[in-house]
This record gives sequence, C-alpha cells and structure tokens, in this order.
Amino acid sequence: MGELRIVVLAKQVPDTRNVGKDAMKPDGTVNRGALPAIFNPEDLNALEQALRIKDQVAGARVTLLTMGPPRAAEIIREGLYRGADDGVLLTDRAFAGSDTLATSYALACTLRKLNPDMVICGRQAIDGDTAQVGPQVAQKLGWPQITYAEGIEYQNGEVTVRRRVERGVEVLRGRLPMVVTVNGSAPACRSRHAKLLMQWKRAYAPSEGKPEGCSYAGPELTEWNTSLLDVDPPQLGLSGSPTKVKTVENVVFQVKEAKRFEGNAKEVDALVRELLANHTIG
Repeated sequence: MGELRIVVLAKQVPDTRNVGKDAMKPDGTVNRGALPAIFNPEDLNALEQALRIKDQVAGARVTLLTMGPPRAAEIIREGLYRGADDGVLLTDRAFAGSDTLATSYALACTLRKLNPDMVICGRQAIDGDTAQVGPQVAQKLGWPQITYAEGIEYQNGEVTVRRRVERGVEVLRGRLPMVVTVNGSAPACRSRHAKLLMQWKRAYAPSEGKPEGCSYAGPELTEWNTSLLDVDPPQLGLSGSPTKVKTVENVVFQVKEAKRFEGNAKEVDALVRELLANHTIG
C-alpha cells in the first residue's frame, strides 16, 4: 500500500471565553494580541481522527497545516506532541484580515502544493462560528466533502464516516480524495506524548526565531509564504474578504421570569408540555 497522506487544518484562535472591550480593532478585525491564544477545540477532534487512521494504516502520514502569525507555530508543535508527523505554517502579512473566503482560498492553494489524499478539519472555529472554511476548501479543490463527522474509518481508498444529523446518526461512504469536517462530539484528542514533547519542544518556525534561553535549537518547522504559492494576491487578506465585522459585544443574559418546581411527575410533565408547546424542545 502506498503512503496515505492526511492534512489536518488547524487554527490558533483567541479564547472567546475572555472577550473584553479591546477584542476588536477599529477596522473590524480581531485584536488577537489582546486575547489568549488556544488550539481551536474542534480541530483537536479532527487531529484525533487523523491520528486514529494513522494508527491503523501502515504508511499513513499526518501533516498539520495552519495559517496565521508566527506565534501560530505553537499549533504545529502541539500537533507534533500528539503524534503528527510534520506541519506547515502558512504566514505572510498578505493573509492579515482574511475572512472565510480568503482563508479557504489560501488554504486550497497550499493544499494543491501539498497534494494530500484526505483533508480533515474541525467543523468550525470558535472565533467565527461559521463552519464555512472546510466546505469552501472542498469546493475550491473540487473534492467531495462530508461534514459533521463523529468517526472516520479508512480502508483501501474508501472512507466511512459516521455523521451526526438532527435526529440521529447516518453513515456515509466515499472514495478519496475527500474533505471531512469533524464535530466537537467526536472523541477528544489524545494527550501529549512525553517522548514527542522532548523531541519537538525546541522546534521553531524561521519567523519566530530560535527559542530564547535555550543552549541549542530544535528542528526548524516548515514555513511558507505567498512567494512559494501560486496565488492571486487580490484574493488574499482584506482585499479578498467581503465579510466585515462591525462590532463585538458582550451579551449577558438575565432571568426575567422564574418558576419553582417540586420535582413530582405531574409538574415535570407540565413543564415538558410547555417546552414542547413553545418549541423550546422538539
């Protein structure tokens, strides 16, 4: 069997649990420097699915691809700590301010160069909640896609995906190449491996510079910019982003009305009927 090449799209996102008044810049873009940066949660679920395939398929390789500023190299290292084989940091000032359309364009151009067999990514990023990048990448590549996956199996060039739908689960099958997006309800990503942590903790991207305070640097991570890709510059960054964010606000929900229940069967039944009647559930 030839090598199975899997690319996991991962994003470093601001921790939206700590959004404050400085979260947005005057131009409507996210002020990422004002927020703690974390590995997008559902991209970790996607990484776990890729690593499970790697565990089962001889010759499979998992590559992390992330687009962002130099500090996004931390996402590559986090993936390597958990079992990914390598990673690519896509960084360039030309990507700044990208919405989903410009992001998917840059990622698709990069994927054409990487030429993988399968692309796996999280359903959506917590800083945008659009769930658009994965499907847009598939459209730009001209590949089939399966979304909302909770489990992925691979055998002889065919992918079987267990997919969460509104009223249950369905199973879909398709042949590679393919893009699959993964839900947060999929299995959580495995923990860092101590041996891999020691191997990769001093790895660095060229734009980051060598780690400070270290007597020696580790391996150099792969870093690409627009000069290494076949891209149309007007489709990148702000110029290629028709979406504009006007403002971000903290919304605090307050209870306007409260009811107290004793918890007996009659009152529980009445509550369920009320919730069904106003379409809160069902």
